[in-house]
Amino acid sequence: MQNVVIKEIFDGFNDYLNKEQELREQIREVVREVDQAVKEATIALQVIHSSLTEVSAACVVARKQFELCRQSFQRLAALIPEGQYYRYNDHWHFLMQRVVFLVALTVYLEKGFLVNRDTTAEILGMKTKQADGFHLDIEDYLLGVLLMATELSRYATNSVTLGDYDRPLAISKFVADLNSGFRLLNLKNDGLRKRFDALKYDVKKIEEIVYDISIRGLRADSTTGSSAAAPAAEQ
Repeated sequence: MQNVVIKEIFDGFNDYLNKEQELREQIREVVREVDQAVKEATIALQVIHSSLTEVSAACVVARKQFELCRQSFQRLAALIPEGQYYRYNDHWHFLMQRVVFLVALTVYLEKGFLVNRDTTAEILGMKTKQADGFHLDIEDYLLGVLLMATELSRYATNSVTLGDYDRPLAISKFVADLNSGFRLLNLKNDGLRKRFDALKYDVKKIEEIVYDISIRGLRADSTTGSSAAAPAAEQ
């Protein structure tokens, strides 16, 4: 009799585990679709480091991939049981940061400003409030923005190589403003704090590029080396 009771108990566990495994496999399948779209958008946007004339076309391609991400996220939202977003978000946590990075980079390339969290969520077909279900987590948004800052430091370097000496100045101001914004936050999350600490190196790298351009007189409105401001010392 006791063996029968134990069997009934564990049969129930087995049913639960099978359903859980099936759900996670469905989630992984959708996440793979998002990952593929992210790879395509990343490849398209890499052209900014090798061409000044193909940036707009690359943004159009990236936008098409964001629409695919939007469709996939909507299917993912339908799979996640109510109130269990954080139970399963390990499947898309880091990928979401990459998507935010690409959206933020694309909007910057198109418009020259930082896309906010609400607009990012709208582009991806997501909510911003946890109570509404499948949403864009604040930390994922912030980490994505920090990834963009690192990419912009590379963009500034390659812009000089391509003969665009004004773009690094605009990037420098933008990233410096980002740095000021992040300094307003009381960051206690280890991962976010560590990633923010790397931002100062991005700022310093871009400042050095702008300084070098200035002292070499490569910008039309640059002054002589003696009057150009040196990059700020690392704090």
